[in-house]
Amino acid sequence: MSLATIDRYDPDRVSRHGDHAIVVGASIAGLLAARVLADAFEHVTIIERDPLDGGTEPRRGVPQAEHVHVLLSAGQEIMEDLAPGFSDDLVDAGAVVCDLSREFHVHAAGDLISPGTTPIPIYLASRPLVERVLRARIAAHGRITLRSACQVIEPVVTDARETIRGVVVHQEGDTHEVTADLVVDASGRSSRATAWLDRLGYPRPSAEEVHVDLAYRTCQLRRPPDDLRALLVMPAPPRARGAAVLPVEGDRWFVTLVGMHGQHPPDELDELRDFAGSLPVPMVRELLEEREVVTPKVARYRYPTQTRRRFDTLEEHPRGMIVLGDAVANFNPIYGQGMSVSALQALSLHHTLADDGTENLAPNLYRRVGKVVEGAWNLAAGGDFQFPQTEGSKPPGTDVVNRYINRLHRKAHTDGELADAFNEVVVMRQPPTSLFRPKVAWRTLRPGQTPR
Repeated sequence: MSLATIDRYDPDRVSRHGDHAIVVGASIAGLLAARVLADAFEHVTIIERDPLDGGTEPRRGVPQAEHVHVLLSAGQEIMEDLAPGFSDDLVDAGAVVCDLSREFHVHAAGDLISPGTTPIPIYLASRPLVERVLRARIAAHGRITLRSACQVIEPVVTDARETIRGVVVHQEGDTHEVTADLVVDASGRSSRATAWLDRLGYPRPSAEEVHVDLAYRTCQLRRPPDDLRALLVMPAPPRARGAAVLPVEGDRWFVTLVGMHGQHPPDELDELRDFAGSLPVPMVRELLEEREVVTPKVARYRYPTQTRRRFDTLEEHPRGMIVLGDAVANFNPIYGQGMSVSALQALSLHHTLADDGTENLAPNLYRRVGKVVEGAWNLAAGGDFQFPQTEGSKPPGTDVVNRYINRLHRKAHTDGELADAFNEVVVMRQPPTSLFRPKVAWRTLRPGQTPR
């Protein structure tokens, strides 16, 4: 699913369905879910275990926050719909807006993708800034309360163990129950939702895993204010190395070096420059050699496995609880899909409440969320299976699709219209299936010289 295949947010379609909803986690998924729920419940409480003091430091609950993040168009537009003014607030706080078609350079299949013919504005900022700006907008809503430094201990269940009616929380030495008509778990990869299902006697969702053995190393460099160059170098066999250079607030570049399947970047800056020199474009090493480093040390992040939990295939669900965000599926971060998939899931929650209300909410929602996850999962997992070392749940047809996408990329080195089609999928405005439409397929497969 993409922005083109789902209706936009419409608050007039939602009726009131309850008094109180709880959202566990002030993640992107949690914040957007809370805003959606505020249309259907008298009051919504977001419970976040990390302290939120409004500063610029990353939350402990976002271990990848020191590294590059991309807010794709689908996510940004949904956030703007749910929290009008968000985009302007982000720019006012220092975010950079660049044209993905002409200023954001992507190296794939042996060369740079051609400039596109249609501008695509994309908002570039650090993850802490995106969260802080969105959180301020969401928390300003009259029916939403945010409790930080508050730990959810366990669910509160009925005697029949069929319904979750709240949570037990611990805050400032006090432990007590908070009751609610609905609990949304948006606590990310550390979610205990499957353990809660065990406790209630419900089956766990099956899990699909793809083992990528990914490692990030990131440093921040001083950037001239008018230099908005952005670069993404995708790993491509046999080179399981890549990089991203993104301009962000504070006149900085985030420079992230990436390695999969044992080709991990080193920890020290001098060695990191040598690693950058092994990439097929010189820009990354040149920046690391020429620009001032503004962070005291190289940030590290390890991501061994992407996981998809198939809540959409469960036949039984407890009433009063749903799960969203990374607890449902998390993706190889190279593809930058996480925040936008969370936004599409929140929009799916909106449409489920509008169409079906809260009766059978979990199965109705998970069917929609399954469609959101499917396209993103196939794109990320399928791309990872370019490498023979990748192990796990391989999407059907991956090898054929990968050969087609590789040819499309090579044609797009010199074809701006193919670059447009590719970019629309990258920013999740169009679904991956759009790359197989007749016009795109003809430009990809037609006879003629294909760049190497």
